[in-house]
Order: sequence, then C-alpha cells, then structure tokens
Amino acid sequence: MIANHLNLKAIVAATLITVTISMPLATSASEKAEESALLTALVSADAAAARALDRELQALWRKSGSPAMDLLLKRAGKAFEAHDLAAAIDHLTALTDHAPDFARGWFERARAYHAAGLYGPSVADLERALALNPNDYNAIYALGTVFEQFRKPERAYEAYLRAKAIHPHHEEVLNALERLRPLAAGKDL
Repeated sequence: MIANHLNLKAIVAATLITVTISMPLATSASEKAEESALLTALVSADAAAARALDRELQALWRKSGSPAMDLLLKRAGKAFEAHDLAAAIDHLTALTDHAPDFARGWFERARAYHAAGLYGPSVADLERALALNPNDYNAIYALGTVFEQFRKPERAYEAYLRAKAIHPHHEEVLNALERLRPLAAGKDL
C-alpha cells in the first residue's frame, strides 16, 4: 500500500514537471511593451536601424517561454536546414500541439508545409500565426507569396502593402511590390 502511494506520488510529480516544462509562459507585460516599442521604432527607422530592429523582433518572437518548446523549434530548424521536411513538420506539429498560443510555431510549420508543397495546411497555419501575432510581417509576406502562387496578384499586393506598413524596409516585400505594381496598377485595391 505504501509502495503504491509512493509510486503514485512519483507519477504525479513527474506529470506536473512535464506539463510545467512543456507549457509556454504567458507573454509578460514587459515583453508586450518591448514588442510595441520595437514595432513603433521600425515604422520610422532608416534601413540600417530597421535591420537591427528586425533582429530584435525576431529574437523576441522566437521565445516560447518554455525550454522544451524552444528545443522543438530548434530541432525543427535543423531538420528544415537539412531538407528533412517530414522531421521538421513532426517537430513543429508537436510544438503547435503543446504550445497552441505560440505564433512562431504556426509560422514555422506553415513554412515547412509550403516547402513540402502542402499549400492548404500552409495557409491554415499562416492564418493561425497571424491571428496570434498580426504584426508578424514575415507571415504576412509569406501569405502574399501564396497568393502569388495561386495567381491572385491583387491579393498578394494587398498582403505586401500590409507587411510594408509594419516594416517599410523589408527587402523581399519591397521587391514583391515592385514586381507586382504593373499587375496591380490601376486596379482598385
């Protein structure tokens, strides 16, 4: 009886530790304030300052608040770099399952799905990422690229304009806007 009781205590303790480590921490008020300040500065920054602000925002957005979730994100990144898209998707699926409010996990899985040619799931994950972080200009840019692939240049142009409003010096966005301007010029967006 005592052995069963000790076993139960050990199981409960292990479960609590696993759940606590796996759960991302809520975004603190100071992180929200930092994000807001960085985004505000980004809008009026020159190109050099914008690159530095972008790096700070990306670092902030990569923080899940959980070492276990950060490890899944890191493993997914390594798998993606090694072109092992199935492994990247598996890691990112585990991440989104365990940290459904972590926008970066959804964005990264959308990238992996897109690279694997799975456009429907990619768009669904981009929508989820943007619902959680509507200021993620890279996710907005990615949505624009999907619209371009689906031959929807007006929708792509709108997405790129939205991304540019947040990050005016985003090179890929500026290039995309220049490329699509002839297709969207004169059309009511």
